[in-house]
Amino acid sequence: MGTLWFCLVALMLTVYVLLDGFDLGAGAIHLLVARTDEERRQVLASIGPVWDGNEVWLIAAGGTLYFAFPDLYAGAFSGFYLPLMMVLWLLILRGISIEFRNHIISRIWDPFWDFLFSASSLLLAIFFGAALANVVRGVPLDSSGYFFEPLWTDFRLGEQTGILDWYTILVGVMSLAVLTMHGALWVQLKTTDAVNQRAGKMAGSVWWLVLILTALVSTITFQLQPQVKENFVTSPWGFIFPALAIAGIAGVRFELVKRDERKAFFASCAYLMGMLTSVVFGLYPLVLPARNPIYSLTVSSAKAGDYGLKIGLMWWTFGILLVIGYFVYTYRSLAGKVIVAKSQRHP
Repeated sequence: MGTLWFCLVALMLTVYVLLDGFDLGAGAIHLLVARTDEERRQVLASIGPVWDGNEVWLIAAGGTLYFAFPDLYAGAFSGFYLPLMMVLWLLILRGISIEFRNHIISRIWDPFWDFLFSASSLLLAIFFGAALANVVRGVPLDSSGYFFEPLWTDFRLGEQTGILDWYTILVGVMSLAVLTMHGALWVQLKTTDAVNQRAGKMAGSVWWLVLILTALVSTITFQLQPQVKENFVTSPWGFIFPALAIAGIAGVRFELVKRDERKAFFASCAYLMGMLTSVVFGLYPLVLPARNPIYSLTVSSAKAGDYGLKIGLMWWTFGILLVIGYFVYTYRSLAGKVIVAKSQRHP
C-alpha cells in the first residue's frame, strides 16, 4: 500500500506541475510578451479561468501526503517552514495581483499589479525547483526524524546544508527556464497576433537553455544522489522515463518549427512528465533522503497504517474522479483562442 500511495502522491504533484506550471510560466513572461494593456489582458485571459483551479492539485497532494505519509509531512514541513511561508505569501500575492488588477482604473494601479504578478510567478518557479532539488540532494535529518535548514549557509554541499546552495539554485534556474518554455507554449496556443508570435519566439529561444540545463542537472544528479544511479542500474526499464523526457523536448523543437501549437504544448507536457517521473523512479523507496543515509525516510518507515490506507483509497478514488471530471469539463469548455475586447480603461 505504501508504494501505491507513493505513486499517487507523485502523480498528483506531476499533474500540478503540468497545469499550474503553464500559468506560472505565463506569469513569468507576462511583461515580456505583452507590451500594451490589451496584450496583457490577453495573457491574463489565457489563464484567468483555470489558474486557481490548477492549484487544487497542490492542495490535494498536500492533504494526501498528510494522510498517507504523516512522518514525512511532519518532518518536511518543520524543516521547510521558512520557504513554505515564503511560497504561501507568493501564492497569495500572485492571486490578488490577478484579481485586484481591474478594480481601479489608473495608469499606476495596473503596472503595479502586473509587476507583482510577474515577479511572484517567477520566484515561485525558482522556489519550487529549489524545493525539489532539496529533496533529491537530501536534508540534514537526524534520529528524531526532524531537521532545520537555514535559507543558506556557505552555498556548498555538506552535512549542514542550507535550502539554497549551488545545486538547488541551479535546479531553481532550470525550473524557471522549463516553466517559462511551458508557459510560453500555452500563451502561444491560446492567443493571437503579436502576443502569439512573441510567445512562440520566446519558447524557441528558451528551449536551448532548457536543453543545456537538462543535460547538466541530470549529470550532476546522478553523481550527487547514489540512490538515483543505483535504481537506474539495477532496473534498466526505468530508462523509459528519461526517454519520455527526451522525446518531449525533441518534440517541442520539432513542432515549433512546424508551427503546430497544440502538439508543441503537449510535447512540453511529455517532457515535464518524463523529468518528474524520472526523479520519482530514481528516489524510490526514499521519500526524504538525509545527508546521513541512515536517517533517510523511506516509503515503509514514513507511511501510515495499511488499514487506514486501504479505506482511504476508496474515498480518494471517488474524490479524484470528481476532480478529473471537473477539469475535463472546464478545459473542454474553454478550448480555443481567447478573445479580449479592445481596452477603454485609459482614455
